[in-house]
Amino acid sequence: MSNCTTVALALLQAQAVLLRPHEPFTFASGIKSPIYCDNRLLLGNVAARTVISDAFAAMVGDAEVVAGTATAGIPWAAWVAERAAKPMAYVRSGAKAHGRGRQIEGASVAGKRVLLMEDTVSTGESAVTAIEALYSEGAASVTCACIFTYGWQATYDRFVAANAPLTALTTLVPVLDAAVSAGYIKAEQRATVEAWSANPKEWNN
Repeated sequence: MSNCTTVALALLQAQAVLLRPHEPFTFASGIKSPIYCDNRLLLGNVAARTVISDAFAAMVGDAEVVAGTATAGIPWAAWVAERAAKPMAYVRSGAKAHGRGRQIEGASVAGKRVLLMEDTVSTGESAVTAIEALYSEGAASVTCACIFTYGWQATYDRFVAANAPLTALTTLVPVLDAAVSAGYIKAEQRATVEAWSANPKEWNN
């Protein structure tokens, strides 16, 4: 079984993937979707959490600092930094309005190779904001890892443009493959999700 499939099954078993074609979800970007990946549920599922943390830890490579986006990426960064014995930082959505006024907390990223962790990436807006903050603080390089992304080329292109290529533990296709094979969804439900994925901005309009 591939790592993508193992992670996909962990998401399904933890009920982190939700399908609701007749009452679509709304992303932060405003896009309507018949599927939603709520990876915060993984925090309370020890078995799934272990699978994800182990998969992330295998991606650390030569990174010198493991960072997390606030708030979804923070627990993953903490678990992975502990496994890899690396310094950890996290990136706020904006600088604090009090105290030291910092946007990045924890380890210094200046001159360091940083691995940024996120749970779910759709358009990538929040993660790219964090990437920009890391570079503003002098990070030598940034790569980004997430548990799940929908697999849109425009999203990957956005991360390349931000000089922080994105790697996902799993994507929509392996999740749908596993969901149909294991009986979580039916073939016609898969077709609904695929129709949305092909043109999310126009779906359900």
